[in-house]
Amino acid sequence: MSKTPIITPPVSNTPVSKTPLLDTIDLPQALRALPEASLRQVADELRTETIDAVSVTGGHLGAGLGVVELTVALHYVFNTPADRIIWDVGHQAYPHKILTGRRARIRTLRQGAGLSGFTKRAESEYDPFGAAHSSTSISAGLGMAVARDLLGHDNKVIAVIGDGAMSAGMAYEAMNNAGHMHSRLIVILNDNDMSIAPPTGAMSAYLARLVSGGFYQTIRQAGSQLAKKLPKFFYNKAKKAEEFSRGYWMGGTLFEEMGFYYVGPIDGHNMDHLLPVLKNVRDNATGPVLIHVVTQKGKGYAPAESASDKYHGVNTFDVITGKQSKPKANAPAYTNVFAESLIKEAAKDERIVAISAAMPTGTGLDKFGQAFPDRTFDVGIAEQHAVTFAAGLATEGFKPFCAIYSTFLQRGYDQVVHDVAIQNLPVRFALDRAGLVGADGPTHAGSFDIAYLGCLPNFIIMAAADEAELVHMVATCAAHDGGPIALRYPRGEGVGVDMPEAGEVLEIGKGRVVRKGTQIAILSLGTRLAEALKAAEDLAARGLSTTVADARFAKPLDRELIRTLAQTHEVLITIEEGSIGGFGSFVAQALLEDGLLDSGALKFRAMTLPDVYIDQDKPEKMYAGAGLDAKGIVAKALEALGRGESGERVRA
Repeated sequence: MSKTPIITPPVSNTPVSKTPLLDTIDLPQALRALPEASLRQVADELRTETIDAVSVTGGHLGAGLGVVELTVALHYVFNTPADRIIWDVGHQAYPHKILTGRRARIRTLRQGAGLSGFTKRAESEYDPFGAAHSSTSISAGLGMAVARDLLGHDNKVIAVIGDGAMSAGMAYEAMNNAGHMHSRLIVILNDNDMSIAPPTGAMSAYLARLVSGGFYQTIRQAGSQLAKKLPKFFYNKAKKAEEFSRGYWMGGTLFEEMGFYYVGPIDGHNMDHLLPVLKNVRDNATGPVLIHVVTQKGKGYAPAESASDKYHGVNTFDVITGKQSKPKANAPAYTNVFAESLIKEAAKDERIVAISAAMPTGTGLDKFGQAFPDRTFDVGIAEQHAVTFAAGLATEGFKPFCAIYSTFLQRGYDQVVHDVAIQNLPVRFALDRAGLVGADGPTHAGSFDIAYLGCLPNFIIMAAADEAELVHMVATCAAHDGGPIALRYPRGEGVGVDMPEAGEVLEIGKGRVVRKGTQIAILSLGTRLAEALKAAEDLAARGLSTTVADARFAKPLDRELIRTLAQTHEVLITIEEGSIGGFGSFVAQALLEDGLLDSGALKFRAMTLPDVYIDQDKPEKMYAGAGLDAKGIVAKALEALGRGESGERVRA
């Protein structure tokens, strides 16, 4: 079906105020004090402010531009924060932040000690629910609606969810529950990508106003009461006839079957369409209602409108030209190395297929898709399905590479356990964005995968120390057919090492020594290896001979390497870009089992991410704050030896 066309809002004849209205709005109460005729100007100014702010900070622009009018209308019609507005995902929430007391800080967005790129309860009372992964808003909204009813309150609950997020099963689970409970909940479906409805326009807007209004609702309820006095057969037929008639003209049959009263589609950029429908639903809804709003990503900013990705995520950019700044590339990005390596392996083995969960560009599988379109599958925001889909492919002899960000694979964990690991199926998990990710903060950090995969039998876990190692590990995944295997690597550029012509298959469970010493041993997993080597240089300058080893595998461990390091060094330090309970814990368990900690001769330290959620900042600052840089490693080694900064022993 073709894309639902968007009707450009008519030019208003209302005189535009010479005074910038946005400057008069500190909170939504001030917005609600304005006449409706001023809202078009407010929306235009809000769009300009959003563009300017994101040009300074970078971030998610297209989604926010698409909901500017909707944001203004929601805060105008509803009594926020008493009425709850839940923004699914949060990419679309920048205009909301500007209107809710955070305009003065909007240019700190996604920066260290600045505003979060997502809604965050600790940040504002206007953020009733923190947005992280998508498709959660309806579930959260239903919980709030039920809590309201139990408390005897009368506030409204509105969940705004995009059509992309509706590809996740959780959204339908929530809708099914809400329809069954007949809870007073308003869901706004922001349709900005896929076409699931007839064209919007004057007739559609008229019908939406009509069926959401009190008169229609009253007639419908009266008719329903009258029909209930008829025999059940006739009552059911009458009910179906009304639903069919409304569905014929307006669509939404799926939502009606789930127990929602469907209204729409309406033009999400036209205040004359939005305001009366929102008011009608606010005043007349007695059960769950879905308002279908059609918007355009990047609306009102020509470079975003014409871009293929609608400026979904952008670096800082020039507002006039739309040209984005490009960081100087000293080394290839890990994501690109993964994609190119996988393409080379797939050229040799036609059984290799690739799966993405709505992130083809982010995982590099867009490039794989260009090379092998029939062997590339984007399943949408459906990580659970992606994992079991990959398991099904594996049962038939294919070699599925399931490329999912570390943080997103958490959503498919039950399927990883039951559908992959227990059956020992050779699904290859490529975990991009492992470790700390910078501006997206704790919701997108890949902090936990070593711990949550490492506890599963039948799993192999690798972590690339650099981009060359990533090439070898992709080849190792392609060659491994004995069960599930995971490969983790970070966001961003590599360290600039020489790249191999082709990947070599690594021996499973074997690490490597990259620098030999005698007193301190640093066993690194992942890209902290570069910092470990810097730390070794610093320690050597203090007269402390240091070995640096790359574990390569978190599971199975290289037990022989660990024993050798433990028996020939005074201090053994592990370091990883993961949480407590991961690689360091696995090594400690191995040392205990081998009795290497019994005598107390070995001083063992495990360096992990701290047991807190780390807010957004530049990755290097985040790792320094976590103590996982060269300076932190040196400090840990000196502490273990009981030495001060100079390297001399500290008296007890």
